[in-house]
Amino acid sequence: MRSDQLIKRCLLVIAILAQCSLILQAQNKQPYSQRMAQTVMTIWKDSLTTGDKWTYDQGVILKGIEGVWQQTGDKRYFTYIQQCMDRYVTADGNIRTYRQADYNIDNVLCGRNLLTLYKVLGAKKYYKAATLLREQLRKQPRVPQGGFWHKNRYPNQMWLDGLYMGEPFYTEYAAAFHEDTAFNDIARQFILMEEKVRDTKTGLLYHGWDQSKKERWANPETGQSPNFWGRAMGWYGMALVDVLDYFPAQHPKRVELLAILNRFAEAIVKYQDENSGLWYQVLDKGYAKGNYPEASASCMFVYTMAKAVWQGYLQPNYLPAIKKGYNGIIKKFIETDANGQLKLNGTVSVSGLGGKPYRDGSYEYYLSEKVITNDAKGVGAFILASVEVERLADVYSGMINQ
Repeated sequence: MRSDQLIKRCLLVIAILAQCSLILQAQNKQPYSQRMAQTVMTIWKDSLTTGDKWTYDQGVILKGIEGVWQQTGDKRYFTYIQQCMDRYVTADGNIRTYRQADYNIDNVLCGRNLLTLYKVLGAKKYYKAATLLREQLRKQPRVPQGGFWHKNRYPNQMWLDGLYMGEPFYTEYAAAFHEDTAFNDIARQFILMEEKVRDTKTGLLYHGWDQSKKERWANPETGQSPNFWGRAMGWYGMALVDVLDYFPAQHPKRVELLAILNRFAEAIVKYQDENSGLWYQVLDKGYAKGNYPEASASCMFVYTMAKAVWQGYLQPNYLPAIKKGYNGIIKKFIETDANGQLKLNGTVSVSGLGGKPYRDGSYEYYLSEKVITNDAKGVGAFILASVEVERLADVYSGMINQ
């Protein structure tokens, strides 16, 4: 090769590398919420990999994407939400792969995305699909005290997870379509759950409650499951702050919900790891053998407190815990790959109670589930937390170490 050609080729390579460097620098200056949203829309380009099933995982991710859309006004994010929902919502308003007869409260969560699409676009198919989910709640089996069963195949059981899966959609639907009497029922779900699973000594909430007290995992006297699972409490906290967005300001039960939120926040800050700022898979056993800081729970707690402070539900004295938690998440769980895309490590893939194989709720059980990278629940919670922390950072300087 002639020397002048070699020089030209070298200059071209240098120019390309310089351009790549500029792109990476620009990406790194973006807020974490936008950077993780870009990862989502890259690795799950057409839709989430949920086995082509209507699942709550996509609902968590898409609420995070919605927050980024609201913060930026960039229509790409809204288009992504619509694209993901249109894989399942048919032209006549049915939901592909959804079975109401399962009475699985997990399946209600994505109704929030449908309500967003209906409010913005006015397309009847989204209203019809959301109404299918509202009809599920009308028929959802309940314990005698009025709380929703988690699933038809888990009779007489309420799990903390179910409050996030059902109540924010229920509240937003009731507010949008003037179902004023529904708010008593919504408040009852939170009040009953706290009454049945709150540990008075720690203030923490047990993962589940079996009203029948017949499950092997259930305490024969209280019906409570035996441990405090981090993400379960995370679901409950996020549900509270999201429900308060639409819960009537003058409703007499709103005061009770705010009191529950304050008790919740007081409890979780006591179990925030002093060194890392994170929360453990099993919350009260931070230094027990095998326990580990868990990403999704940490993100959910940061989201709950950050949003609550922003909305005035909690006092600003929670800001140090929010900052410490968020910076701990960035330090421990966030990595940037060679293309400048973020990835989130450290999310437990799943944890539950009962079923087959049987999950007994023991400490050993919670440590046995697989920990993975870029789990949809963790990624969605990270985007949600980032949006709220970034809002706070506009008001309180030094909130985050970007």
